[in-house]
Amino acid sequence: MDLSASFGALWDTALIKIVPFLFVLTIIVFFHELGHFLIGRLCGIKVLAFSIGFGPEIVGFNDRRGTRWKLCVIPLGGYVKFLGDENAASVPDQEAVARMSEEEKAGAFPAKGVGARAATVAAGPIANFILAIVIFAGVAFTQGRMVGDPVVASVRPDSPAAMAGFLPGDRVVSANGTKIEYFSDLQRIVSTHANEAMTVVVERDGQPQSLTVTPREEKQTDGFGNEITMPVIGLVTDAARADFRVEKLNFIQSVQYGVSQTWFVTSQTVSFIGGIFDGANGADQIGGPIRIAQVSSQVATLGFAPLLHLAALLSVSIGLLNLLPIPMLDGGHLLFYAIEAARGRPLSEKIQEIGFRIGLALVMLLMVFAFWNDLSGRA
Repeated sequence: MDLSASFGALWDTALIKIVPFLFVLTIIVFFHELGHFLIGRLCGIKVLAFSIGFGPEIVGFNDRRGTRWKLCVIPLGGYVKFLGDENAASVPDQEAVARMSEEEKAGAFPAKGVGARAATVAAGPIANFILAIVIFAGVAFTQGRMVGDPVVASVRPDSPAAMAGFLPGDRVVSANGTKIEYFSDLQRIVSTHANEAMTVVVERDGQPQSLTVTPREEKQTDGFGNEITMPVIGLVTDAARADFRVEKLNFIQSVQYGVSQTWFVTSQTVSFIGGIFDGANGADQIGGPIRIAQVSSQVATLGFAPLLHLAALLSVSIGLLNLLPIPMLDGGHLLFYAIEAARGRPLSEKIQEIGFRIGLALVMLLMVFAFWNDLSGRA
């Protein structure tokens, strides 16, 4: 047995799976924390550390303002630590702040007004959404986007479209009152209306026809063999009917496209999360780091642009996740600040401490659940 060859193959496999994952995650984490960092400094808050990863430091340096920029061993996230923070989750250290001089308090996070603290915390998730817009817009501007006419080539037997009366040759004009320009426009609308009746207008022999169709959730296999559940109606197009082509976009069009794509992904993600709570979506679809690493390595085989597209999708998801009103997450801090603004004073330290403990338990539970889905192969 050639041990060197086996080790080389194992190393190559590790690189293929780990490098794309670290690339995607590092971009998302860096921009999220950069949002906190920039607005924090703008508000006059002293930044003690800017870390990519957790645990022991691998490499780092101090900038001229005394901030420690570092890369750490565990690459599953990052943090910005401000003066007056007790830990990386920005839990305030009130005892430490009480011992500070007035000059030091001027740069401490807990001593700032509620508006400055809220802006600094909200800047992280906002940076995730901005990153998604920039990626979607940048890829569209440099490479254009693939489009196809909304013309039906075939209708799957026994599908919702077949039962609704769709026919080959139909050209989709609108869906639920929204104009359909490309076949992908119809796919996007269908993907957000699972088990909901839709009114679709088609052009048939030069005449408009109004059809009612209800998308049905089906399990399908993507190009990598992953099983996914998605709403479909059973319409199929092809190159002859759709005239697939690359549409070039100017700068303004690219930005508009980036905003619309980010909004679409955001609304889909919110809908999915809401579906978990009302039972419409299965929680077993939630994936963790292992799942993200697997998808990253698969998407990386398609090229750099698809990998960036994945980073944009995940950036939106992480931005929304951080906005959940759970203590320890940005949304939990914002909830405390909203209560503070409403009542004119912050919640007691005891209540905040209880909240952070509950939040930590919920976050850990979510992480364990995601890992369980990854390891059981259900995500």
